[in-house]
Amino acid sequence: MRVHITRKSSNKKTGPIPVTTTESSSCPPSCPFINAGCYAKSGPLALHWRRVSSGERGTDWQGLCDFVQSLPDQQLWRHNQAGDLPHHHGVIDHALLAHLVVANTGRRGFTYTHHTLSPENVSMLTRSNRQGFTVNASTESLDRADHAMSLGLPAVTVVRNDQPVPKRSPAGNRVVVCPAQTRSDVACADCQLCSKADRGCIVAFLAHGTQAKKVNAALPQ
Repeated sequence: MRVHITRKSSNKKTGPIPVTTTESSSCPPSCPFINAGCYAKSGPLALHWRRVSSGERGTDWQGLCDFVQSLPDQQLWRHNQAGDLPHHHGVIDHALLAHLVVANTGRRGFTYTHHTLSPENVSMLTRSNRQGFTVNASTESLDRADHAMSLGLPAVTVVRNDQPVPKRSPAGNRVVVCPAQTRSDVACADCQLCSKADRGCIVAFLAHGTQAKKVNAALPQ
């Protein structure tokens, strides 16, 4: 499993924190955007991702964990600006995730996953969140985000960028649009909302990027 490490991101929305990119085989085939609107499949990030996936760039999982363990205490870092958690036919690889969770001890790593919320995956994600490595369940509707929240997982969802975003989900959970998308002076390094597993609200991401129209078309009206 190849992973590229950017020690200090130059992405304005992320801010100057460490970020990683994992090879595309980590993405679950169940992701609805895998062939329809994935933001990481266009622009400069797509070129970078292809080179990571081909083995031209990056390190192995041990190299990733060694890097994370070398970070200062309480360092915020984002795993997977592209890619997902390693898996075997849709079941998250327990050993690799556990290795990363241990390496993250004392640091503040966070990421997102589009893997299905099967009992096996939920068990691993719950343990990861309890042990300090925040994994957000990525969804495509507020209903699905509510379901993830009902399982005790922090949830994010993608919403259409051509419609108003409700302040509450169908189940009554508060909905917060990603501040990095609505304010030019806020980045992940400042907001840090997605790094908080116990935040109690759904973070909504407006469809964005060059394939935003495809994302809008794939989302419920």
